[in-house]
Amino acid sequence: MTTNHLPAQRPFKQVDVFTATPYFGNPLAVVLDGADLSDDQMQRFARWTNLSESTFLLPPTPAGAAGGADYRVRIFTPGGELPFAGHPTLGSCHAWLQAGGTPRAPLNADGSQRIVQECAKGLVALRRTGTQLAFAAPELTRHAPDAAMLQDVTRALGLTAGQVRAAQVLDNGPVWLGLLLDSAETVLGLQPDHAALRHLSVKVGVAHVESGSSAPILVARSSREARAFGTGSRPMSTPPDAPSVEVRAFAAAIGVPEDPVTGSLNASLAQWLMAEGLAPTQYIASQGSCLGREGRVHLARDAAGQVWVGGASVTCIDGTVFL
Repeated sequence: MTTNHLPAQRPFKQVDVFTATPYFGNPLAVVLDGADLSDDQMQRFARWTNLSESTFLLPPTPAGAAGGADYRVRIFTPGGELPFAGHPTLGSCHAWLQAGGTPRAPLNADGSQRIVQECAKGLVALRRTGTQLAFAAPELTRHAPDAAMLQDVTRALGLTAGQVRAAQVLDNGPVWLGLLLDSAETVLGLQPDHAALRHLSVKVGVAHVESGSSAPILVARSSREARAFGTGSRPMSTPPDAPSVEVRAFAAAIGVPEDPVTGSLNASLAQWLMAEGLAPTQYIASQGSCLGREGRVHLARDAAGQVWVGGASVTCIDGTVFL
């Protein structure tokens, strides 16, 4: 396929998200100037990077600017555009700030600052505290899954009905089938039939929440950066940086068999599980263990009921791309 577009040299960063240690999180390609790129060019680049997501930064639309947006982002997987995604939100904001982006909002009295991202889902608020970022989870709609579809998915995952404690279809822009499983061992031992999941056209997120202070598997994977977010009290036997929720995300339906660390999924899981009393109102989730990653996602619900999703980001590649 040919195009009359002449490649331009554009600033580019590749960022690792949900980790403070390079190459242990979820990578994101960020084109810092997406001006005049067509949908096809963005999609082609996303397929070429073969990362779970690639983003393109643009000025906000007039409506977005009127709502306070600092910048606009378009988010592409190898298989298509997403209205919203979590790790691209944090990673794109990290890249925008590092490239000299200046938030419109002033510093708050506590030193934090509000940043507003425009995406296809709408306006997403972020909060910067020092070098750490968190985004406000978008509004969630959820409902019970169709029984036949749930049976097909559990079969594709190799699960028995007794291993699934609860299930919900979760929609905060991306749509996930969320499954709460009986143990961390079950989560980590899954070997899905990705071809079957692709045929079912469903993205599946699985999780287990450790109860009380016994989290031997998850405590062993605690991360160095977690102390930057952990502010709640925990049992003395559990380190403050210990994750208590294990998560995996299977997205063969959009060309990503398993996503290393998934902000949108963790956001919707937290909103569901916290609302149902199935998870505490503040916790750290571990994701990516089966892919050799050590992703850490920090979830907290504030006094107003808003769930915030935080994590560290680090730039691994800084340069230009011809696009």
